[in-house]
Amino acid sequence: MNERSGSSGEPRHRAAALARPWASRAVLLVDDHDGFRTEARALLELDGFDVVGEAADAAAAVDAAGRLHPGAILLDVGLPDADGLSIVEDLREQAPGVAIVIISGREEADFGGAIARAGADAFIAKRSLGPGVVRDLLARLDRP
Repeated sequence: MNERSGSSGEPRHRAAALARPWASRAVLLVDDHDGFRTEARALLELDGFDVVGEAADAAAAVDAAGRLHPGAILLDVGLPDADGLSIVEDLREQAPGVAIVIISGREEADFGGAIARAGADAFIAKRSLGPGVVRDLLARLDRP
């Protein structure tokens, strides 16, 4: 797990993130595997998050972001209709201030600098997703 930083050392989209505080606890979960979404939803809800929507592909994710305006999006890289990294900008346009956390079954190092270049705020390997992980990550992103 890793947070993305700009040259100042602050999260790249900190100003936008503060415009939509994590306190909303509203999360959009984007992954094409039903089983993973079910498990991730249960973990997030145990941590007090409100999973306001789920999407199994990029088109549904962008639509849901525009309708639901979540505070955070957990976004899988491997979607059937697009690479998750390629829709980060579209998601931000639909839900200004959203925190975007890339999730993948692969390790962050496998992506080189692609996650940072896409403008995502953080990365979590799916195998690392457990109680408190998203809550702690978002809390770190929200600190001055």
